[in-house]
Amino acid sequence: MSTDPSSMLPRRNLLALATATGAALATLPAFTASAAPQRPGNSASYQSSSPETLWWQAPADDNSMIEQGLPVGNGRLGALASNDPGRELLLVTDATMWTGGLNDTLDSDGQFPYGRDDFGSFTLLGRLTVDIPDHDLGAVSGYRRTLDLAQGVVTTSYVRSGVTYRRQIFASRPDDAIVLHFTQSGGGRYTGTVTLEGTHGEDAGVSFGAAFANGLKYGAAVTAYGTGGRVTVSGTHIAFSGCKDLTVVVSGGTNYAPDAAKGYRDPSLDPQRLARAKVRDAAAHSADTLLRTHVADHRALFGTFSLTLGTSSADQRSMDTWERIKARARDGEPDPELEAAYVQFGRYLVIAGSRGSLPLGLQGLWLDGNDPAWMGDYHTDINIQMNYWAADRAGLSPCFDALTDYCVAQVPSWTDLTRRLFNDSRNRYRNSTGKNAGWTVAISTNPYGGGGWWWHPAGNAWLCNTLWEHYEFTRSRSHLEKIYPLLKGACEFWEARLLTTTLPGSSREVLIADSDWSPEHGPLDAKGITYAQELVRALFGNYCTAAAELKRDGGYADTVSGLRKRLYLPEVSPKTGWLEEWMSPDNLGETTHRHLSPLIGLFPGDRIRPDGSTPDDIVEGATALLTARGMESFGWANAWRSLCWARLKNADKAYQLIVNNLRPSTNGGNGTAPNLFDIYELGPGNGVFQIDANFGTPAAVIEMLLYSRPGHLELLPALPEAWAKSGSVNGIGARGGFVVDLDWRDGRPTEARIRSVGGRTTTVAYGGVSRTVTLQPGGSVTLKDLAR
Repeated sequence: MSTDPSSMLPRRNLLALATATGAALATLPAFTASAAPQRPGNSASYQSSSPETLWWQAPADDNSMIEQGLPVGNGRLGALASNDPGRELLLVTDATMWTGGLNDTLDSDGQFPYGRDDFGSFTLLGRLTVDIPDHDLGAVSGYRRTLDLAQGVVTTSYVRSGVTYRRQIFASRPDDAIVLHFTQSGGGRYTGTVTLEGTHGEDAGVSFGAAFANGLKYGAAVTAYGTGGRVTVSGTHIAFSGCKDLTVVVSGGTNYAPDAAKGYRDPSLDPQRLARAKVRDAAAHSADTLLRTHVADHRALFGTFSLTLGTSSADQRSMDTWERIKARARDGEPDPELEAAYVQFGRYLVIAGSRGSLPLGLQGLWLDGNDPAWMGDYHTDINIQMNYWAADRAGLSPCFDALTDYCVAQVPSWTDLTRRLFNDSRNRYRNSTGKNAGWTVAISTNPYGGGGWWWHPAGNAWLCNTLWEHYEFTRSRSHLEKIYPLLKGACEFWEARLLTTTLPGSSREVLIADSDWSPEHGPLDAKGITYAQELVRALFGNYCTAAAELKRDGGYADTVSGLRKRLYLPEVSPKTGWLEEWMSPDNLGETTHRHLSPLIGLFPGDRIRPDGSTPDDIVEGATALLTARGMESFGWANAWRSLCWARLKNADKAYQLIVNNLRPSTNGGNGTAPNLFDIYELGPGNGVFQIDANFGTPAAVIEMLLYSRPGHLELLPALPEAWAKSGSVNGIGARGGFVVDLDWRDGRPTEARIRSVGGRTTTVAYGGVSRTVTLQPGGSVTLKDLAR
């Protein structure tokens, strides 16, 4: 089939895949939002380069896409791009492309099954290839590919036969599609084919649609148009010949719906038909219009935060990103611009992976196959929480909503599973009180309300505390109203679960958590673990504050407050000198274990503070335990350690752990891959991508520059020597409802601008001196000479 240029768009060929009329297509629901995109004015333009641009001198190997492919995403639809001149490969994902289901038949031990069919797995949507014969890597020169973080665009350029060829790839949220735009200067032409394939046995074609055994429907479609040549459908692919430029548009998705009452499906949605409509609608606009629309949308988020940690050397700047990472590790010289770029890369991944769909899981939005480690799921004992530690701190609060919406959509199923299954007699974590109420989760969760692996009783508290912290940053009443039922249900669960015990050698009665496992460490049946005690204490306090601010359930809030006062709080072991992990003086686990579960009161909590408000022995015990855990672990574990050291104001150790995470991953070892993804070493020569360190490490950088809690801001609490000469950061989110811009020189703050996004009063401290700031929402104040 060929298209007549005059039939649709002047001076170019358009391959339209939709079979229905425009009027019918306009009524179809969108995968994310159905509103027509708002197009920027002509003044908005794409800048060909920006300071936040990473670059490489070679394309990705098709067999190493997870380590080398460059990620694009619009929050729902994502891809890894190979950028090979002769064969562009995109591995395309949709955040809701999940097998599995509710998974509510327990194993013989009362725990959840955990497989790709019962619990389910995140999987690929499709593979898109653009083959351009005679453009293989050996036939070109001057190859370069870049990832422009500030504008959300991957660009490839090279020279062949005196002609400069260029392609841009971006995932547009406004147009809900991935766009590839091929151009040239010097009289060149593009000839080749575009192929779209499913990865679950579907036939190749310009579109496909199918369904999983769990009933989830999915579909995808591709279209292409060009100038000066011909674009046709030829069998199972699109053929293009003699085109001066070429634009390829791909979209797809599923009929997933975040609604437990509907079984997490929208039966009225036809994903294949909708994908056709998406690509047809996008292709009705020029590539330049699509690009400007995307860049304006991306910049609106990316531009909320900037970071300067110092100036790198000319030699460092001359190297491509992978060589620079290797040189940083080899030479041991600080590279402040690279370290700032790593923070911005984390922000880029938040924008690309967390908007309007499911939240970021263990691999975010990016896959290289259908068998990701741990199903690419949502681990509730650190990983999903860490994925969102950077969002508010780094000026990306709107991107947090995906986690909130996920929890709100899942909690009806979580509540049902808790009611029916938690007190199963085979469950070693059941409530020995015999009571059961509210909701909790498993260590792993999926998009269908289901759990996987073991029960995780304290997981409800950690999720709630994470949702609450977002309120502390934003002071959004609508968010607080949305999460209030979750907080209350979690409190009800713990009200039914807590046990009364008398402390040895004392007549004092306290409340302790029932049998549990300090994740993922030590004995499987311990009561009063520090992890649960700290989380529940914070949960109860957060709930009482929420109830007061919303003026709800005063009587129940009094009950919860009474329970909180009776909670046991951990002590320091007289044997080890460490903060106890298991309500025992003995070390019952692995000294250097990756998890910092007993230090959750240090970070992300802040009950343990080195400011005189916490007993010295507790601070010293926490410090001793953190020291014993060591400085070498997986990327996410190093990030958590760095955050804890930042809270203890130890800049050297916090910085060293960031440097450790920036070491290049070789032979599957822990560290940073060529594309900056964090690699988790499963065993010798066997590494997998796990995204949480890509967010936890930037959060640690920010925490070193600003510590905040409601009512208190501390400037430069853990500034390392490598960044001390001069620097600035704009747009740090601060708990209490503020945003902070900060400049420093010679290790001391020179100016701080405090803006209110809902907060009213806070102290601003540095070096033992503090000032009280009072603002109206929307107001700001600039403080100078803070070091005096």
